[in-house]
Amino acid sequence: MPSVTRITPPPGETLHRQLGVGSAAAVVAGEAIAVGIFLTPAGMAKSLGSPFWLLIVWLAVGAMTLSGALCYGELAGRFPSAGGAYVYLRESFGPRTAFLYGWMCLLVLDPGLTAAFATGFAAYAAYIFHWPPLIIKFAAIAAIWAICVLNIFSTRISAGFLRWITWLKFAVLAILTVWALAFRLGSWSNFVPFVAQHAGALPLAPALGAAVVGAFFAFGGWWDATKIAGEVRDPGRTLPRALLVGVLAVTSVYVIISAVFIYLVPIAKVASDGTFVAQAGAVLFGPTGGIIFAAIVAVCVLGSLAAFMMSAPRVYYAMARDGAFLKSVARIHPRFGTPARAIAIQGCIAALLATLGSFEQIISYFFFVTVLFLGLTVAGLFVIRRKPQQTDTVILTAGYPFTPIAFLALVGIMLILLATRNPGEAALGCLVVLAGWPVYSWVRQTEK
Repeated sequence: MPSVTRITPPPGETLHRQLGVGSAAAVVAGEAIAVGIFLTPAGMAKSLGSPFWLLIVWLAVGAMTLSGALCYGELAGRFPSAGGAYVYLRESFGPRTAFLYGWMCLLVLDPGLTAAFATGFAAYAAYIFHWPPLIIKFAAIAAIWAICVLNIFSTRISAGFLRWITWLKFAVLAILTVWALAFRLGSWSNFVPFVAQHAGALPLAPALGAAVVGAFFAFGGWWDATKIAGEVRDPGRTLPRALLVGVLAVTSVYVIISAVFIYLVPIAKVASDGTFVAQAGAVLFGPTGGIIFAAIVAVCVLGSLAAFMMSAPRVYYAMARDGAFLKSVARIHPRFGTPARAIAIQGCIAALLATLGSFEQIISYFFFVTVLFLGLTVAGLFVIRRKPQQTDTVILTAGYPFTPIAFLALVGIMLILLATRNPGEAALGCLVVLAGWPVYSWVRQTEK
């Protein structure tokens, strides 16, 4: 395996371990529960046409996601440093594979998703305050830099904000549930027939395929919690617990909210994702339902932005520590103790993409590659297990080797579905990532 030149930071220039289970779990739940919680169940319910099969998909994908989270938990315990999948890929498949992952995250995926979250937040806020397009762009950029500054100033304070807004998400969703049931705003007859598909639903096989894709991406982002391992206290025990709690919480929320939406609006009357939200809002809150739902979604998306901007820059920091990126990015802010330059880089690229407004199509090209790297990271656990290492402080993956195999089965299904549905996008995404191959060779040569 090729060697990696790692930069040893001077004393006082390392990340501070100050985060606990609550903060790490908030990254998992905070990033996963975004606008998709209101749109994804509608699309799944419409295509499946059956409450039973909707429940099965949520539980099955949730269980397989949990299996992947347990694997990531063990990897985080074995390599308790910032960077997440970048570090695990480096240790299992070598620095070039890790660089290709970091190359994708740095140039495209992370700033693109940051811009998407920020623009989504601004768009829902604009629905409430009737902002013109120019103000929406300014609001998105302002949201990006506000979260950036918060993360640069203090990891502890930004983690506290993330915990607060994640609890606010859960509280709002709980209020929606209680409100709907207490005032009997829906009908339990909407669940009948429970198993048989309603008229107009897709045939079961393609419906399940579409629903699995939707559910998989609804859980998306749980793996990012491991990127902050360098700032988590006792990561070998904290991160597995946080991933377990976070994934279980997200699964429960999706099941409950899906049930509430079916209770409010019959599956047969769902026209589209957007109209479904409007329909549910009208049943819950009358004519003002759209505005109230827009405020709720804005809060959820802002929480996802906060979670993502806390975790993503740690990859660039880890790359710089390995000498695979600008060495100055490996420096910790002398006063705040945060990877300030890595955070600023993400903020700058994301703000540029938000200004240009051309990121949604770009992101879609990298869904396939993202899932591929996710599977490759979990597969790396089989490689890591063969190496002699100290495991006294590591929580080993329960049910190994069946646990990673279950997750890899889900990843395999996802790759097949994505490749068959959008072969051009999958191929182009792979080519862009592979373009980083000669870049890595050039970076290594410049170090010598």
